[in-house]
Amino acid sequence: MIYRFNFRDVWANFDLLLDGALLTLQLSAITMALGLLIGIAGALARSWGPPPVQWTARGYVEVIRNTPLLIQIFIVYFGLPGFGIRLDADTAAVVALTINLGAYATEIIRAGVEAIPRSQVEAGLSLGLSHLQTFRYVVVFPALRVIYPALASQFILLMLATSVVSQISARELFHIAGFIQSRTFRDFEVYLVITGMYLAMALAFRLIFAGIHLLVFRRR
Repeated sequence: MIYRFNFRDVWANFDLLLDGALLTLQLSAITMALGLLIGIAGALARSWGPPPVQWTARGYVEVIRNTPLLIQIFIVYFGLPGFGIRLDADTAAVVALTINLGAYATEIIRAGVEAIPRSQVEAGLSLGLSHLQTFRYVVVFPALRVIYPALASQFILLMLATSVVSQISARELFHIAGFIQSRTFRDFEVYLVITGMYLAMALAFRLIFAGIHLLVFRRR
């Protein structure tokens, strides 16, 4: 059996794929920013918070990291309406992805925080800085420098994981690909093209993160 490749229908709908890729990038960028903020707050809570706050942060991390992302998305999109909270697919995708990334970012950043010598923290406190000020001015930057490669890799994995939100009909790249496939029946061609698009976006993110690392960390 000889398979005849035919990309004509895929290229005819390439503008739809570009729209899906744009939404994928938007979801990724928003989630990365919000997830990083949650990660910093979670690391602060786990490392320096009072016991009840530490337990809460630890529980959040353990629950999110040990349950499937798809279930978390379904709870946000299908479960919250039972409590009167209705979110459109794109908003639900951002909320679920942010909650998921925040848990992983918390552990990554906490590892960086704990890598900072205790003497450095004590020096900040001895200068009259509060715990929050010490965390902000003494701990955060060196910690981020230590864990930056792991955090950047997690961000790229998050971008690839946005494909899961197609299950709630968020019109990102994978959802658009499924729509085109159902109309053209060119399965191999459609998914081969979006494989290349995901690869291109992942490599672009790697270049961006490498540039940020050079500008922010290596030059200081």
